[in-house]
Amino acid sequence: MRVSVLQMNPGANKADNIAQARALIRDAVEQDRPDIVSLPEVWDSLGGDRGTRAENAEVLPPRGSNEPGGEAYEFLRRTAREARVYVHGGSIIEQGPEKLFNTTVVLDPDGVELARYRKMHLFDIVGPDGVGYRESASYGAGDEIVCYDAGGVRVGCAICYDVRFPDLFWKLREAGAELIFLPSAFTLATGRDHWEALIRGRAIETQCWFAAPATWGRHLEGKGEPRFTYGHSMVVNPWGHVVARASDGVGWVTARIDRELTAKVRRDMPVLDHRKRL
Repeated sequence: MRVSVLQMNPGANKADNIAQARALIRDAVEQDRPDIVSLPEVWDSLGGDRGTRAENAEVLPPRGSNEPGGEAYEFLRRTAREARVYVHGGSIIEQGPEKLFNTTVVLDPDGVELARYRKMHLFDIVGPDGVGYRESASYGAGDEIVCYDAGGVRVGCAICYDVRFPDLFWKLREAGAELIFLPSAFTLATGRDHWEALIRGRAIETQCWFAAPATWGRHLEGKGEPRFTYGHSMVVNPWGHVVARASDGVGWVTARIDRELTAKVRRDMPVLDHRKRL
């Protein structure tokens, strides 16, 4: 199986973000022929004020239905059908009954929704640069562990800040995950020190492949203040080696998921069998 992770520089203009995603997916599919393409966290709407986020949010169609969704959802569905690939849709802003949700949707090559995951861990922190974030002011937290099957591979779902909470990833491994997607909009200040270390650590612990598409570069928050995300999208193997990595800028990288390597790592070091529940 071949996986492409896209690195984007989205902003608050949803139409521009969709156009950017369309061009990147087109080029990745034409040049690298992946089985799965994946987008970053909140690629459809990053920055802006609360009103802009609410305006860009979408009411998702009922699971398993053929009812139409919003612009971003329908773009993902159409892309899957036209390119004949699985689309792990990073995350988009979902309109909930009271709050927004930061939500992954996954479509199969027929455009049928396979999975839907709401980000569990909300980013309420003050960064090392003194900038504060309070995701819970606008977003609700998900409460469901989500895996799906794509091309014979069991895939787990997580989003960005989730990576700091290893229990989620043990649950995904116990649910059979071999590959875990981690779409992110990691801040520049935390990403420089923690991004690669956390992903490699989770991959080593769970003996899973990690595919981490990320946002990169500058965007503007509601009052025009600039914020920066780290990028460096990557694919990491179950031994913790980075096998593909994007640098700065917009683009993508592609890697092959080697299931024989996964089996060997797990056979030679059966940590799941050795694990003690304390």
